Amino acid sequence: MLRNIGAVTAAMGVVGASFGAIAVSAGQPAWVPVIMSLAVFAGGAQFATLDIVLGGGGAVAAVAAGLLLNARLLVYGLTVADVLALRRPARLLGSHLLADQAVAFAGAERDPVRRRAAYFVCGGALFVTWNVGTLLGALAGRAVGDAHALGLDAAEPMVLLALVLPALRETGPRRAALAGAAVALAVVPFLPNGVPVLLALLGLPAALWGVPAAGRNATPVRSAAPARAVPQPQRPPENPGNPGSPQAPHVPHVQISTDPSAGDLS
Repeated sequence: MLRNIGAVTAAMGVVGASFGAIAVSAGQPAWVPVIMSLAVFAGGAQFATLDIVLGGGGAVAAVAAGLLLNARLLVYGLTVADVLALRRPARLLGSHLLADQAVAFAGAERDPVRRRAAYFVCGGALFVTWNVGTLLGALAGRAVGDAHALGLDAAEPMVLLALVLPALRETGPRRAALAGAAVALAVVPFLPNGVPVLLALLGLPAALWGVPAAGRNATPVRSAAPARAVPQPQRPPENPGNPGSPQAPHVPHVQISTDPSAGDLS
């Protein structure tokens, strides 16, 4: 798990450097991409907002585009609700670390402790590398260039695909993935970047196709608890003289003397 997290965070660091370099090379002050990465921490939304601002769009359009692209995080929040069931400060921190990669790594774990650890380790590492990359890109300016032109941005989705592949062995997730991919590819020519990914969620009902209603609502049957041995009362030993009757308790024989002087101790 740590090796995969390292690969994802390295790719995000490169893309973060690209974001900082593009913003500075377009005339923005170096502090703009740095503060944006710290406060927003959403690569797709940041690139979309930067594109709109550099293209002459207004602040309202830029904010609306960012909110639309991050609408999928609402679904992600429901997915990792158990992971974020913490005290308020930790919950707020975990909500800020919400990202596609962190949700993917957490979803790959079944144990609750490992699930929470995967989420926070991945989210924290992504936050650090993304912001460090943005800072280095902003300082380097034009020297870094565009990661899209170099093809470095393909590293992140390839790692995510490798994480998803094991789940595609099951019929339900495979149907949902194929249906979602078909929806996304169909609308790519007509919608802006990020929206097709959001519409791919429409493929989720395909996971239930062909599953009987009784099977969807069936609850697992708990195994019965092992029967406890009930101690049996012990019978007294039988009388050897009469095998059918219990042996009478032994009473010591006491001889009573009729001699009057037997009780005189003087």
